[in-house]
Formats: sequence, structure tokens, C-alpha cells
Amino acid sequence: MASFNRVILAGNLTRDPELRYTPKGTAVAKIGMAVNRTWKTETGESREEVTFVDIEAFGRQAEVISQYMRKGRPLLVEGRLKLDQWEDKNTHQKQSKLKVVLESFTFLDSGRSGEASAGGAGPRPAAASSAPMAATPGGASPEAEAAVPTEEDDVPF
Repeated sequence: MASFNRVILAGNLTRDPELRYTPKGTAVAKIGMAVNRTWKTETGESREEVTFVDIEAFGRQAEVISQYMRKGRPLLVEGRLKLDQWEDKNTHQKQSKLKVVLESFTFLDSGRSGEASAGGAGPRPAAASSAPMAATPGGASPEAEAAVPTEEDDVPF
């Protein structure tokens, strides 16, 4: 049987990212995200529901998120679901927690809303994948960004 495990979330960080390193030197960032959903009831009343999601990022992506993201900032995340299971040391009961393991992300704002970084400008909206980020904040000229090829709508079959 085939299986598919993919999650795409857009929301706001509920806390600053926690960056740590494994003994082998791999960066690990823990992120909390709030995803809001609004709808209208049958009577026309507006309702809101908030879902809180824990996310883990690894490697260079963890370092970039930790460097540029702060509580309240919006982020688009793509990843996979992972179920962690353990036994509580005190009660000896089995515990479990569902989280998202980040595979790629996109900054959803420019970061220039009154918050200055070391370079004087916030991060540019950019997609990050498992490869190192090609664009650095403030480092790429508009001409270099315009040279990035865009995908055609031609279907090869």
C-alpha cells in the first residue's frame, strides 16, 4: 500500500526559535506555530479556531530560522508528520506527541516592520530547501534575482 506524509502550514510563531546543536554539530531548532482558521456559523457569527503545532528544523535551515524569525512572525512550512513516543519517568505511562519535521520553508514577510538586524535590513522572502540558501538577506541584487528562470506552463507530455 502506498503512503504519503506531507504537511503544509502557514502561521505565526508562538515563541522565539530554540536553537541547539547535537554532539556531532548538527543544528536543531524547535519552533512553535499557531495556525488560525476563521469561519462563519449558520447564524452568521464569526468564529475562530487556533491550532498549535510543534516543528523541528535541522541543519542550515534551523540556523537560518533561528537567526531571522522571532515570536509573532509569519512562516510557511512544508514537512512531514512524526510521532514521538516515550515513557514518563514519574508515572511510567506511555506518552506521545505529534510534530512536524521541517523539510522546507518560506518567509512570509520582509521582516522590516521596525525590527533591524545586524545588516540593517531584514530577511527577504525566500524559499529554503534542503540545499543551502542561495539568497542571503541584502546580499543579492535585484538584477541577480531577476535572472532566476521562471517555470513555464508547457507540459512535456
